[in-house]
Amino acid sequence: MLGHMARTLVVKATAGADAPERCAQAFTVAATAVAAGVDVSLWLTGESTWFAVPGRAQQFELPHSAPLAELLHVILTSGRVTACTQCAARREIGPDDVLPGVRIAGAAVFVEEALAEGAQALVY
Repeated sequence: MLGHMARTLVVKATAGADAPERCAQAFTVAATAVAAGVDVSLWLTGESTWFAVPGRAQQFELPHSAPLAELLHVILTSGRVTACTQCAARREIGPDDVLPGVRIAGAAVFVEEALAEGAQALVY
């Protein structure tokens, strides 16, 4: 269905355990798009930045939602995950603190991805 599309989906998660439904929506949409063969870039900002750290996604619970750790694994396997530079710094999270495959980058990279030809950005 979506295989013929040469589009990129850029998803920005702005919430974590502070707004669990919004957080889960971002991860669910990103993982679903990856499973459909879409090129996906998930950005972790605000409280969702914590999910770049090993073990944090396993602590997240939301009834009737897929486990966040599983969704993150799907995204890391076939997509890209980026933690916001400023958000990570505010939480004292550095490059050595994040899961393998997670990069730390700033607004300029987000804007470049979001404005690329064929890109669609969603913010949760």
